[in-house]
Formats: sequence, C-alpha cells, structure tokens
Amino acid sequence: MVILLTILHVIVAVFLILVVLLQTGKRADLAGAFGGGGSQTAFGARGAASLLSRLTTWSAGIFMATSLLLSLMASSRGGGGSVLDSVPVPASQTAPATPAPAPGAPPSTPPAEQPAPQ
Repeated sequence: MVILLTILHVIVAVFLILVVLLQTGKRADLAGAFGGGGSQTAFGARGAASLLSRLTTWSAGIFMATSLLLSLMASSRGGGGSVLDSVPVPASQTAPATPAPAPGAPPSTPPAEQPAPQ
C-alpha cells in the first residue's frame, strides 16, 4: 500500500509541476499588451485559465492528501527511535576508569617519589 501511494504521490507531483508551468500570468500574451481579450488562447478568453486553475487545485489537494497519508503511515510503523540508537558504543566510552578530579583540587594519589639529587 505504501509503494502504491508513493508512486501516486510522485506522479501527482510531476503533474502539479507541469500544470503550474503551463499557466501564464494574467494578460501575459501579446494581445494583453494592446488591450486584447485573449484571442490567441485555445480554450477561449478564460477557458484555459479556468481549466488549468481547476487542474492545479485538484492536483494540489491530492498532493497534500498523499503527503499526509504517507507521513501518517511512516509514523505508525513504530520506527520512532533515533539512528544513533543502533550504533554500538565502544567499551572505552561506556564508563571512565577513574573519575576526573575537580578543577583546582589536589590529586587523589600522591605523586611518585623522585630520587634525590646526588
């Protein structure tokens, strides 16, 4: 089910990109510069804009729905742990052998006896 939803999500994303790129701005054609009503469009003056607007709205809605469903499915899988939880910790980092002395405190063991100068 997740694979099918992911494939649908990718197809809708590509379709949404194409539909948005096909849209033109308001009065962006040459006739708009001279006050024309959009005589160069294939669907009439507002037919193409309304068709592309509806396609954009529907594809954006489907895209958001598939995004929400995919995120809900991913969170319900139970893999909510961190990636770092699966990394083994080396034995040298688990617990220090001797605790570090506080700054400015005298060392807990006396220094080794040094031979007397001769």
